[in-house]
Amino acid sequence: MRTVPALIFDCDGVLADTERDGHLPAFNRTFAEFGLPARWSDAEYARRVKVGGGKERMKTLLTPEFVAEAGLPDDPAALDAEVAKWHRRKTEIYTGIIASGAIRLRPGVRRVAEEAADAGWVLAVASTSAEPSVRGVLDLAVGKALALRFGVFAGDIVAHKKPAPDIYELTVSSLGLGPADAVVVEDSRNGMLAALAAGLGCAVTTSTYTAEEDFTGASLVVSSLGDPPPDETVTEVRADPLGLRPEPYVRLADLAALLGEGGVRGRS
Repeated sequence: MRTVPALIFDCDGVLADTERDGHLPAFNRTFAEFGLPARWSDAEYARRVKVGGGKERMKTLLTPEFVAEAGLPDDPAALDAEVAKWHRRKTEIYTGIIASGAIRLRPGVRRVAEEAADAGWVLAVASTSAEPSVRGVLDLAVGKALALRFGVFAGDIVAHKKPAPDIYELTVSSLGLGPADAVVVEDSRNGMLAALAAGLGCAVTTSTYTAEEDFTGASLVVSSLGDPPPDETVTEVRADPLGLRPEPYVRLADLAALLGEGGVRGRS
């Protein structure tokens, strides 16, 4: 019996351009509400975003000097509880931003997801973001009806976040598939490394903060999945080691060619 393949999307930067216009203002509004002496600039957030997970990003603030200035507890458990409280509020602010429709969707996501659904593929999202945030973006990106077809694997359901392979290993095993039966669409080096370490084929659609990252190991690197007219967005191919030539936009057949290509090119 032929195994049904799976198409797995990362969320932030892949489904929508969420980092600059969603997560960054949500973090800063949270810091202001809690009276914390922190405001991240765009340039600073470009560095922080390389840390997977919202709570983990917040914890990068917790130098001894910051803890003292903010009047935070020294006890690690109490400090973790404070960070969890900040993160819950940040998620509320972020989901409100998503619901407002202020986030730009990435080209081609809905088109390719619909093509995969019509072809009988399994659909999933695997992300280190909080599940409510992921579901809000997914509904916006593909529509509520198609979103119901997706498995959502998000947040603190694994011990280690990207670039560790945990979230992708959990996703594939939960779907009852092997690594050769799934292809991932990512936007960051950390996400790509996670996919490759899990043995999955990986396409990269670069986003606001990731365009200059090293994507050696990906089987395809493009500016976006692209779209035909009337919403025409032409795909710029940045790396194409398999010779797929997916211009003017990426189709499901191009992603299907990545099945079984994981965990090889990126390891040296």
